Amino acid sequence: MGIFKYYDIGHAEVFVFDDFLIKQVKEGVIIDLKETDALKEVLEENFKGRNVAYISNRMTSYSVNPLVYKEIENISNLVAIAIIPNNHLKKSNAEYEKQFFKKPFGVFDSLDEAIKWVHHIISKENSEIPV
Repeated sequence: MGIFKYYDIGHAEVFVFDDFLIKQVKEGVIIDLKETDALKEVLEENFKGRNVAYISNRMTSYSVNPLVYKEIENISNLVAIAIIPNNHLKKSNAEYEKQFFKKPFGVFDSLDEAIKWVHHIISKENSEIPV
């Protein structure tokens, strides 16, 4: 499971793998609809017609407008979001954000846990696709 592609999309770095991506937002950024458009472009380019999960590796301090979750919820092949906060405040923020996204949304203590969870969700989603 090596990295497939790397993007620096200005406000964040994105690491694309076979069936998920990891996004690390840069310090001090405010995530709003404009930043969501950049994520949509990466998803469209790399995962068209395939289920994908999004992992947010929250290593820096930044703000998220929770209304962006309503926008990205409409991405049909985005089946789950995993958040990896690196402190208690970020974990509380992620738990708050969870209420704005109606698809599977998990908060994890490590990248390894998040990857295992998204693989499980994607496998489940893929097995439910009618042939």
